[in-house]
Amino acid sequence: MLNLFLIQALNGVQLGILLFLVAAGLTLIFGVMDLINLAHGALYMIGAYLAATFTAATGSFGLGLLLALPATLAFGLALEFLVVRHLYGRDHLDQVLATFGLILILNEGVRIVWGAAPMSVPVPDALSGSVRLVGTLHYPLYRVAIIVAGLATALGLHLLVNHTRLGMRLRAGASNGPMVAALGVDIRRLFLVVFGLGAMLAGFAGAMVAPILSVDPGMGDSVLILTFVVIVIGGVGSVRGAFVAGLLVGLADQLGRTFGPILLRSVMDASSASQTGRTLAPMLIYILMAAILFFRPSGLFPARGSR
Repeated sequence: MLNLFLIQALNGVQLGILLFLVAAGLTLIFGVMDLINLAHGALYMIGAYLAATFTAATGSFGLGLLLALPATLAFGLALEFLVVRHLYGRDHLDQVLATFGLILILNEGVRIVWGAAPMSVPVPDALSGSVRLVGTLHYPLYRVAIIVAGLATALGLHLLVNHTRLGMRLRAGASNGPMVAALGVDIRRLFLVVFGLGAMLAGFAGAMVAPILSVDPGMGDSVLILTFVVIVIGGVGSVRGAFVAGLLVGLADQLGRTFGPILLRSVMDASSASQTGRTLAPMLIYILMAAILFFRPSGLFPARGSR
């Protein structure tokens, strides 16, 4: 039972790290730019496809990843220039409709370019083994690498946001965007940087998950829903909140799916416990969100007044 708990806890941390990478950029986009971007999950998908393409072309996942990051950044900057910047200052309903249309366009574009069949990316040979945790318990080395890479990215993002001039502008923009513009900051350039950074983070998450999940059209849609849950729990505009909330959601999802049916067996028969557990498990993260918002309506670490 302890081994099962440790494995699922690590799976939860890994999921939480991936959600953080997607949510960190989106929470800044929403907090600084006041833009609801439903197409952010599509950038996660684009990153995965670019990583798969470059890995197949070069024969190296590491090189494919290094090429996919600037390519995703360039794609995000082009998307901001061509489409997104025309949505600034528009009503949120307009933003939702426009970015939902982008989801449909990008998903169909992926089918046209890469086809509808799922693509696979091999796990790098250097990371294909496992690492021993305790006793005979082993955990895939590549999943450990995802956790380490995510933590390193979180540390770098923390330093960027809290200890650089750009980070100061990001934090100020998340707290009071109109005042930042009134003080002479080129708000359009700031928006471009924020959107590009968010696109690259989402693409990085998609590229890292490509070797352990199938790369297919629409893969960003399910991640987007969890990402918005993370942002709401953590607080809009808060990178620290996105990190903590990502871990909470990841752990709640993985541990709930595994131990929910086990715990229910103490109050009902095995068949009913299994069926009820499978039904309740997907609801746990939303129950968690409702409980947190009941006590902290602005999230755990809202940008205004907390940073």
